[in-house]
Amino acid sequence: MKANHLVITAILTLVFVGCKNEKKETEVVTVETSKETFNHEGEDIAVTFEDEKLNTVFKEYVAVKNALINTDAAKTSANASNLMTAFANIGVEDVALKAAQNIVESDNVEEQRASFVVVTAEVEKMLNNGTITSGNYFKQYCPMAFNNNGGYWLSESDKIANPYFGDKMYRCGRIDAKIE
Repeated sequence: MKANHLVITAILTLVFVGCKNEKKETEVVTVETSKETFNHEGEDIAVTFEDEKLNTVFKEYVAVKNALINTDAAKTSANASNLMTAFANIGVEDVALKAAQNIVESDNVEEQRASFVVVTAEVEKMLNNGTITSGNYFKQYCPMAFNNNGGYWLSESDKIANPYFGDKMYRCGRIDAKIE
């Protein structure tokens, strides 16, 4: 019996010492990563209005929208400056100019997106008062924007590209209307 105890003790000691001295090798894996820039370019604008000034407003509005989709605050600001010029040429309510000015002056894309909601509502009013001579555009909606309060935008395309979330939720939204 004593021999069995010695054998068991010797085996346990060898296992314990053997496990303790076992070196665990860590394999180092190098993974190269590259952050590709998200780039939404938009589509050609197929809608035309009887009033050339409305064509310019819509073109500049779409440029602001596309910059927001790309989450590019500097480009959004520059494009909003062009939109302000288009607003000045056609004559708009002060609320539209103020919202566009807020976009121009902000370097925070979330603040720009909040002002874009106001710009969208004002541009929609202008376009509704215009006459389309050819093509169409779309009114789109994201129910999750602004803490689930939702937000609308106008688009040259029937493909959803969300200006309120950019590449985070690029395709979140729905088409609410096709305007012809």
